[in-house]
Amino acid sequence: MRAAEVSVNSPDGRYCVTIDDSGQYPRYSVSFDGHQVIAPSRLDIRWNGEGPTRRDPMRVDCLEGMKISGSTTESRDTAWTPVYGERASIPDRYNGARIALSADGSKKAPIAIDVRAYDEGVVLRYAFTGGNYLRILDEGTEFTLPEGSEAWFTPRAQTVYTRLPLADWPGECERPLLVELPSGAYACLGEAGVVDYVRTKFALSPSKPNTVTTAMYGEAEDIAPYSTPWRLVMCGNSAGEILENNHIYYNLNAPAAIDTSWIRPGKMMRETTLTTEGALSCIDFAKRHGISYMLFDTGWYGPESSKESDATRVSVDPKRNPDPNCLDLKKVVAKADSAGIGVVLYVNQRALQQQLDSIIPTFKRWGIAGIKFGFVRVGSQTWTRWMHDAVRKCGEAGLLVDIHDEYRPTGVSRTYPNLLTQEGIRGNEEFPDATQNAILLFTRYVCGPADYTICYYRQDWDRLATEEHGKARAKSIQNTPAHQLALAVVYYSPMQVIYWYDKPSDSREEPELKFFDDVPTVWDSTRVLEGRPGEYVTVARQKGDDWFVGSINGATDAPRQAEIALDFIDGDGRYVAEIYEDGSPKVPTRTKVTVKEKKVKKGDTLKFKMRPSGGVAIRLRKL
Repeated sequence: MRAAEVSVNSPDGRYCVTIDDSGQYPRYSVSFDGHQVIAPSRLDIRWNGEGPTRRDPMRVDCLEGMKISGSTTESRDTAWTPVYGERASIPDRYNGARIALSADGSKKAPIAIDVRAYDEGVVLRYAFTGGNYLRILDEGTEFTLPEGSEAWFTPRAQTVYTRLPLADWPGECERPLLVELPSGAYACLGEAGVVDYVRTKFALSPSKPNTVTTAMYGEAEDIAPYSTPWRLVMCGNSAGEILENNHIYYNLNAPAAIDTSWIRPGKMMRETTLTTEGALSCIDFAKRHGISYMLFDTGWYGPESSKESDATRVSVDPKRNPDPNCLDLKKVVAKADSAGIGVVLYVNQRALQQQLDSIIPTFKRWGIAGIKFGFVRVGSQTWTRWMHDAVRKCGEAGLLVDIHDEYRPTGVSRTYPNLLTQEGIRGNEEFPDATQNAILLFTRYVCGPADYTICYYRQDWDRLATEEHGKARAKSIQNTPAHQLALAVVYYSPMQVIYWYDKPSDSREEPELKFFDDVPTVWDSTRVLEGRPGEYVTVARQKGDDWFVGSINGATDAPRQAEIALDFIDGDGRYVAEIYEDGSPKVPTRTKVTVKEKKVKKGDTLKFKMRPSGGVAIRLRKL
């Protein structure tokens, strides 16, 4: 039988994806700007439609020997307005095809490949077209990259990134996976739309050089018709180009399934003492500094790891405070409400799994704004389904959600926008160095917002490191104060947590706090002005007439001469640049941050000598 192939081009013509059946397995390849990025790579998935019995042992189906038996095409060219985001409008523009596969190329196809070429990237998935029970055992999608490519590897969602060649990885790698190609261009592999399936990481092929393959957490079950999550290939001439196109993740998920009129993004501060007095002080500080939410973290309802702890009543963990009457939550919520501040409560997944249907009405009765899910289980289909069902229930009840620990987003916040943010990152809780910070924007943040938990003050680190985590770890922020300010722009989170380890009493109302006060958490447009993973990053984000710019330097041995060209400004308006940078020892504050203003216009260039691990934060206020 003659080999067949189907090619799909993106609307702008930069991407081309081709599916062919000339090999032992169906294959696909991807080119970008006329250069091959993914060489012909195997497509395969293993499933068993009936399930084993004593009389009928398991018959495993796969794509070996399957041929293209037909295809249908589709196109879309539209746009939609997100509830919040890094941009005010999201284009949804692609050309696509459904490619039917069968054993001899003519019989009714039991499975198809869905492929789409967006202007932002290429995606594909497996679609089971029959009506049978499915037990999906494994997936063998491969990504063969050019020889000499190097990737940013990290084994889990909260571990350090290391740049490695496509050889001898110490295990599986988290998603998304950023790869620098020998040409200097970049590719990024990811997955989107993981709602009722298993997490799939990336591993090296044991038999094919320069090849990454999918690594499913375990089996998945459902009834056809059924489609797997999307596999993504994004490309860019810079790593920043990939980040600017990350809205593709949302296009691969369903539109909002809940009422969204009540959802309010904003900044959040943690209350660290679990006392009424501490909470009231925190509310006063939050009101002065434009902070919308206050979080009570672990311990407010007892030891979080105990199955006996009841998250429908206040009972502070005696290890946190031996006084059983130390926290009057009713009084705190009343004051917070009068100040326009929402209260968010942490609940460990152990309690959520046991009590969610009781917690939701209780929290609504208390006047709670949202829940921070803690120590979540991720990976299996069971817990993935449970997680998104819990988010849905919270959204239908009017509760915001922040998911912590190993959960990484796949665009599901489009369907449930009450899921404002999630961790899945080695954030400031772990005190990463500036090199890691300059990697995160191009890796973890490609798949969506992250709760990085920005810190500012560096007091009492020895005590905090032992009391809050039970073991010693890095004792202080490893970067300059201006670097920390800039993170609020560089990193995107609709619920941006700031002052993570800080109490109101730590502050001396330094002048630079105005930048934290003013910076929004959602944006009309986003531009990555410059950057190399691990070295430096400069990001500009627009809100209304104003722009905010954050620039950070990696943990280098020498300063960097940073030049920020104001070419991104719309029109010919004039602005006042409010500049916050690391100053000299003569600056009369502990933090030594210089605050100054300068009139600027489109086309001007701002120049800074940025310290190792340093940064600069800028607000461009339109005149």
